Amino acid sequence: MKTLAIPDPKGGEIGKCALIALGGNQSSVAGGPAETLHRALDIMVGMGVRVVALSPFYSTYAFPAGSGPNFVNTTASIRVEGEPDQVLAILHAVEAELGRERQSRWAPRTVDLDLIAMGDVVLPDVQTQTDWREIPLEQQMVNAPDQLILPHPRLQDRAFVLVPLADIAPDWRHPLIGKTVREMLNDLPEADKKGVWPLE
Repeated sequence: MKTLAIPDPKGGEIGKCALIALGGNQSSVAGGPAETLHRALDIMVGMGVRVVALSPFYSTYAFPAGSGPNFVNTTASIRVEGEPDQVLAILHAVEAELGRERQSRWAPRTVDLDLIAMGDVVLPDVQTQTDWREIPLEQQMVNAPDQLILPHPRLQDRAFVLVPLADIAPDWRHPLIGKTVREMLNDLPEADKKGVWPLE
């Protein structure tokens, strides 16, 4: 498994580089959605995660339309020790600390932390990642994978991920699609991109 490692300026390597997406549209013990995302980052830092870059915060419409209040979304590049499943466990632990309850797909939530990519790692394998990436929207709404899929199978479809990700990692290239974040964002319909705007 090949993972992009970031060199320590003093020599050696400091963990592995991961791209994560953060979002929420419900208040938590930390406050409103923006405060909750800031708190999530603070908790991660306390767990040994180094935040390398953080995009601006954006407002986005809930999906499906009318399913809840607008979301606050951001993305971060982090350095962290461990394999992808260990990174995912950290993200789930942070969600739990902030009161995330997994009730149904795309329901309103206090915080949602998604592992988007770790370098050019593909999990669990090329065929499975491709199958989940190409699943029709109507099946996406009722089916969820029971294992970690990397890169995130919906990455290329989501303006609320690609817009902030283009702020911090525009040249990251999808190992299977072969396109950069900037190119995937350019491929999206203008209407999708207009549904993501800077948080006031």
